Amino acid sequence: MKIFWNRRKHYHDQRKKTTFEERVEIVQYCIAHDRNYVQTAEQYQVSYQQARNYIVKYEAGGVEALRDNRGKRKHPDEMSELEKLRAEVKILKAEKARAEMEASFLKKLEEIERRRG
Repeated sequence: MKIFWNRRKHYHDQRKKTTFEERVEIVQYCIAHDRNYVQTAEQYQVSYQQARNYIVKYEAGGVEALRDNRGKRKHPDEMSELEKLRAEVKILKAEKARAEMEASFLKKLEEIERRRG
């Protein structure tokens, strides 16, 4: 059993095993929420480090890097090109949503600064 520490709380937890689809969803959620690893870890009941590692893997190797190939040979029929593209689209939509939220925030900030000035 591993012990994970968090500024807000202390909890005991075993590392949760995740499927490829769950890892894609975790990356999407984390990117959409401005890479808030603590919030992502709590939302998906994984460790902070797992959430962060999924992002690092995705950034280094794309969607395919999220696949866990330890101890297995890769079968060509594991994932179709369509499934790969769907996962990539899902993550790109999250990145777009995050960029739109950031742009909206900056626009509101400029408006507030204009009112003060």
